[in-house]
Amino acid sequence: MPGAPTSLSPSRAADFMRCPLLYRFRVIDRLPEKPSAAAAKGTVVHAVLERLFDEPAERRSVPRARSLVVGEWERLLARRPELAELFARPEDTPDGEPGGEPGGEPGGGVPGPELARWLAEAEALVERWFSLEDPSRLEPAERELFVETRLASGLRLRGIIDRVDVAPTGDVRVVDYKTGKAPRPEYAAEALFQMKFYALVLWRLRGRMPRRLQLVYLGSGDVLTHDPDERDLAAVERKLLALWRAINEATESGDWRPRRGPLCGWCDFQAHCPEYGGTPPPYPLVVQPRLPLDDAPGSDG
Repeated sequence: MPGAPTSLSPSRAADFMRCPLLYRFRVIDRLPEKPSAAAAKGTVVHAVLERLFDEPAERRSVPRARSLVVGEWERLLARRPELAELFARPEDTPDGEPGGEPGGEPGGGVPGPELARWLAEAEALVERWFSLEDPSRLEPAERELFVETRLASGLRLRGIIDRVDVAPTGDVRVVDYKTGKAPRPEYAAEALFQMKFYALVLWRLRGRMPRRLQLVYLGSGDVLTHDPDERDLAAVERKLLALWRAINEATESGDWRPRRGPLCGWCDFQAHCPEYGGTPPPYPLVVQPRLPLDDAPGSDG
């Protein structure tokens, strides 16, 4: 159901900065998006890296990690059966339409070539992680940690952190896995915004600033680190408050402007975008006075 936004997450903040209309489509209209093989691969790889820490340290090996990929894919498919469409072939169904079994063959069996290639790519990403970190020497304090806090201004921030490591000294490291390639240096600040967001939330929640932020890029085999300070995170907080004011203004006026960018070609909403000759659906909210920052609890997804 459509509804006004009442909190901010790193992904939705990034959406608004990229294109306010994209934010509206995802948060307020909640328009459906096509399944994505890349997004599904990221979900599977993240699940493998999380689940591997259920094993004793001596069993956290490359073969064991690779062996978890198919099982995590099957778990994801059980939750989201529509993902089978990503790899089904026309010959898998009697009427020649896509929609075969998860394995890519009628009634299951050996995966079809597209699924087999996709699974191999996921296994390669998992294996590359071992060249960047040694999981046998790590004991994360938290995995897939949901965090949420309300700032003094009333703005509610929330997100999910891939991994939190705590050293014997109490120093905290926040780690996020990326299945893509590391950005060029000129885009590094944009990549670190998400991590600073998490650092701000943890700081406000626990009263201790994370010592290190670490982005692990499995697609290119790079690790990007940053050690935040109070000035860093205060600047992020000011930016988030400015974003929230802009979101509230758009919410009350119904004026969500599209913004062309290099990622428009991958957007599922071009049919609704004026930049591509489309028309947005009718605005589902009543235009109203500006929402207070301490509005009723809810979620922007």
